[in-house]
Amino acid sequence: MRGATMAERRIGEHLRVFRRLRERFGGRRVQVGVGIASPEPGSRPFDPGRDPNSLAAALAGLAGERGWSGALAEAALFVDWAEAVGPAVADHAQPVELREGQLVVRCDSTAWATQLGLMRAQLLTRLGECFPDAGVERLRFLGPDVPTMKRGPRSVPGRGPRDTYG
Repeated sequence: MRGATMAERRIGEHLRVFRRLRERFGGRRVQVGVGIASPEPGSRPFDPGRDPNSLAAALAGLAGERGWSGALAEAALFVDWAEAVGPAVADHAQPVELREGQLVVRCDSTAWATQLGLMRAQLLTRLGECFPDAGVERLRFLGPDVPTMKRGPRSVPGRGPRDTYG
């Protein structure tokens, strides 16, 4: 800015950068109103199809274009599980994983696992209605985890509790 004239000091940095770029890359000056083509059909105001889309529609289009629909539907299944199956079932059973069309559900007790196994057809229908893009084809119900005697502070090598029987 030492050698800059008073007029150059008054203009902003952005204009100086613009002028340098225009000189460097052969900037043509555009005259307003000269050589402007008429707008394309359908791009004038109030033409059909010019209404703005909602953000939800734009995101849904982006998800479909990128192939994220299945992954988003799987995530929605895990988040909205209680709304899909009801609060009574959701209090006693939670989805654990979804792999290759099989949804694994962990239950509080073996009684709940058995009961949900009997309701398998209704649950599959309901999940298909609520989450069609998730791709749930089969359900597998697991009871609670039981403690193992193979690991822990008092475990010993060997066959375990079976070797004392008989």
